[in-house]
Amino acid sequence: MSLSYELYWSFRSPYSYMIMPRLLELEEKYDVKGTIRPVYPLAVRTPEFFETRDPLWFSYFQVDVHREAAFLGLPFRWPRPDPVLMDFATGKYPKEQPHIHRLTRMGVAAEERGRGLAFLTHISHLIWSGTVDNWHEGDQIARATEAAGLDPTEIARAVDQEAERLHEIIEANQIAQREAGHYGVPMLSFNKEPFFGQDRYDQFRWRLEQQGLKPR
Repeated sequence: MSLSYELYWSFRSPYSYMIMPRLLELEEKYDVKGTIRPVYPLAVRTPEFFETRDPLWFSYFQVDVHREAAFLGLPFRWPRPDPVLMDFATGKYPKEQPHIHRLTRMGVAAEERGRGLAFLTHISHLIWSGTVDNWHEGDQIARATEAAGLDPTEIARAVDQEAERLHEIIEANQIAQREAGHYGVPMLSFNKEPFFGQDRYDQFRWRLEQQGLKPR
């Protein structure tokens, strides 16, 4: 019997981007399958989270994301534009967001079509790799969607027509995430055990091997 896990993941998380190549390789080589459960980032769910952080939290984060990307051999630059819009005059996150809600709904739609992991991998590379500016313009998202094995026109239509249903799934994912043991991303859940952070991938893999992970 195939092993299974759940992945809670955000399009605004650089660490979510960083875990994707390893998960994609894992599923290609081994008899294991993830259920992809996209969630909104904390800046959308609980923006007050950032208001109460010690200033050292952000300065360390800025060092760590670049270091971790270099350690993993991944191209990285903070996205232009940021998937979550912030009002720099106030430091607040407006309720109306031009990118993150649609991206997250697209992730749910991709998972429903059996291409969730591939979609998250291609789109996060587009956003976070620093290979392009203005990742949201032109046909860049459409081409990444197609590279993930999906019809970009059909996905766009589904996201427009089923926005409320997809939003409800995202909300349910966020409840399930907390019930699984954490609120942050990326978070893997295997046999009711949470593994929060891309730096817990090795422990996650170790646990899979304990439970009989086999090559395909």
